[in-house]
Amino acid sequence: MNSVQSKMARAALGLGVRELAELAKVSPDTIARLERGDPLKERTVDAVQAALEAAGVEFIPENGGGVGVRLRKWRPSEEGKRPDELNATNDDKV
Repeated sequence: MNSVQSKMARAALGLGVRELAELAKVSPDTIARLERGDPLKERTVDAVQAALEAAGVEFIPENGGGVGVRLRKWRPSEEGKRPDELNATNDDKV
């Protein structure tokens, strides 16, 4: 994952820097450094990528058309409800 993919993935999910940092268990400054293209430890980049993938992002490798991201298609066989199907009666969060 590179800096552009990180920004694209975060935007696609509608996450702020602080939200992504919390999901990846890193500091907001780490996310800012990643998105500026500053060098980071591989395990740090892997943690951010894993958090984005867990949130539904797929990373597209360089294949002649450039790197990118896309949102994983939701499948009815997946557990749980889609976010647009949640309401006060079926959302477990209090």
